[in-house]
Amino acid sequence: MNLFSKINLAAALACAVSLLSLTQIQAQPDPKYGIHDRSRPTPQHIEAGYPGTQDMAGKAPSDATILFDGTNLDKWVGSNNQPSKWIIKDGAMECTPGSGSIYTKDSYGDCHLHVEWASPAKVEGSDQGRGNSGVLFSAERYEVQILDTYNNSTYADGYAGALYGQYPPSVNPIHKPGEWNNYDIIYIAPRFNEDGSLKSPARVTVLFNGVLVQWDRKLTGSTVTNEPYKQHDLRLPISLQDHGNPVRFRNIWIREIN
Repeated sequence: MNLFSKINLAAALACAVSLLSLTQIQAQPDPKYGIHDRSRPTPQHIEAGYPGTQDMAGKAPSDATILFDGTNLDKWVGSNNQPSKWIIKDGAMECTPGSGSIYTKDSYGDCHLHVEWASPAKVEGSDQGRGNSGVLFSAERYEVQILDTYNNSTYADGYAGALYGQYPPSVNPIHKPGEWNNYDIIYIAPRFNEDGSLKSPARVTVLFNGVLVQWDRKLTGSTVTNEPYKQHDLRLPISLQDHGNPVRFRNIWIREIN
């Protein structure tokens, strides 16, 4: 083998190694920033028009499936398909820290999900340790972040309303700690070809207290594991995350998109 052949072989091997590493690490939607890059510009706080008072729970559309109406957890289950240890108090379900996430008993694909949530009124912790939870689709693969980001600095792609680790919200319309916030999330599940390759990515739109903060964002893979897409079922459970904080939820409903 001559010198040029050796050089070409070495280059080919280096290229193969580079391609392998790229397949193992999920691509980021904005190549200028890494995951949770603290140099990334953070969302500006704005005052949302939708009030966060106790008596302003929204009314579900007549064709929606009610997932939580403040009275019971009949539509939900805990980890390992066991009864959830989350509690119901004053018409809201509250995360019991350390009990694990809570999951819908039924599975869902493309949908419009409405969730109202409130971080603890007593502020404890900072950064990602303050009022942390999340709404996760397709069996905990794709997350819309919940966090108390009222006068609380953290990395941009971890703000409330972020598509965690990928897209920061365009603005930060959060209410004060203890007040109610609401998400309207349009989730389009990814599709896969018969050979398991990706046909179309997951797409997410989020309105946060009536303010559009994510518009038809194409996810680059799992926001939880930071891995590229792996084939999975179209319809899977939705979950609310236990991240060690007693975040409350109310008025949860879903409309499936056909």
